[in-house]
Parts: sequence; structure tokens; C-alpha cells
Amino acid sequence: MTPELAIDVCRKAIETILLGSAPMLIIGLVIGLLVSIFQAATQINEQTLSFVPKIVAVFLTILLFGPWLIKLLTLFTIGLFETMVTL
Repeated sequence: MTPELAIDVCRKAIETILLGSAPMLIIGLVIGLLVSIFQAATQINEQTLSFVPKIVAVFLTILLFGPWLIKLLTLFTIGLFETMVTL
């Protein structure tokens, strides 16, 4: 295995991780921001108020983007096996 091939595989792995986790992270960030604005406006400082909506939103996002995420990981894995065959 050449260093260029190893770097390419690592680059594709990091790209896949970032692309796969982006929807959940973005939704969690948006919901967290909205809850923070709500808490600042109403002066409610309840910890569960910030945690529960974010976890529900992330779970719903996983359900919504699940098929796409599985396809993304499958394509990466197939590409990895095809690269291993050429070694």
C-alpha cells in the first residue's frame, strides 16, 4: 500500500464521517439555538428543557436520513473493498 493510497482512504473515511454526521449535528445545533433563545426570553433555566428537544430532534433526523446514511456507508464500504482487491 502506497502512502498516497493510504491518505486517499483516510480522506474518504473522514469525508464520509463528516457527511454522515452533518444532518444530525446541524439539527441539534438549530434546536439548541432555538431552545436557548426561548430560555433567555422566558428566563427558564431548566436543564431538561434544553436536552429533551435536542435528543428527540436528533432521533427524528436519524429516522429521516437513515436510508441515505446507510447508502452512504455502503458505498464507502464497497469502495474500500474494491480498493483492497487492487492491492
